[in-house]
Amino acid sequence: MKALAGNECRQSDLFPPTHWSVVLAAGRGEAEPEVAQAALAELCQIYWTPLYSFVRSRGYTVHDAQDLTQSFFAYLLEHKIYARVDRQKGKFRSFLLASLKNFLAHASDRERTLKRGGGQNFLPLNEEQIENAESLFQTHSSTSSADRVFDRSWAAALVTAGLERLAADYKGEAKERLFKELRAFLGGGAGPPPPYAELAVHLEMTESTLRSHVTRLRARYREALHAEVRRTVETEAQAEEELHVLLRVLTEN
Repeated sequence: MKALAGNECRQSDLFPPTHWSVVLAAGRGEAEPEVAQAALAELCQIYWTPLYSFVRSRGYTVHDAQDLTQSFFAYLLEHKIYARVDRQKGKFRSFLLASLKNFLAHASDRERTLKRGGGQNFLPLNEEQIENAESLFQTHSSTSSADRVFDRSWAAALVTAGLERLAADYKGEAKERLFKELRAFLGGGAGPPPPYAELAVHLEMTESTLRSHVTRLRARYREALHAEVRRTVETEAQAEEELHVLLRVLTEN
């Protein structure tokens, strides 16, 4: 995404260098449409799963939900729906969900299009992504509303993206093994992390050094989550608000 990064740097100071800012700027005629489409596509990679979960929660079959979700993203680009966003209320998450609800309000027309072979493949997906999306839906489908299914799937998708970003950073620093050993201290795993004393012996380091590594890992994890959220809003205040929502959703019963 070098072209995207370069174009973002040329934006006015009014537009922070985030993917969503580039999309909104294009909607106002202040950025190149091709660059905005690339930014939108990158954002949608993360949001495919929560939107798929929302469509499934509306009663659609697995295959119809896949087709409708793909068609929805193509619809966003074809009709430049992002150009209608109110800049003051321009959170990507809220924009996508509202747009999807509007899209599904005409579901009968969409289904007829799909049956005529008009399904769009805006985002390339593999079988593992599709299976993971369905598994995530099944995990959260007992929640009380489609909106909560979306929120929980959104939170899970952002956590996954943050962990992938962090894992890539550690791998780039030749610390891939260290990350794998310490991953359990971030929570969300199959079980509790091992005792510090035991793991310190396993990693051949002092317990105090291990605790320092864990502290740094947790700080970097928070930074990774912040970076993922920051791509989807225009301001730092909005990013902080989204992070609070993310934490609330993750701690809900």
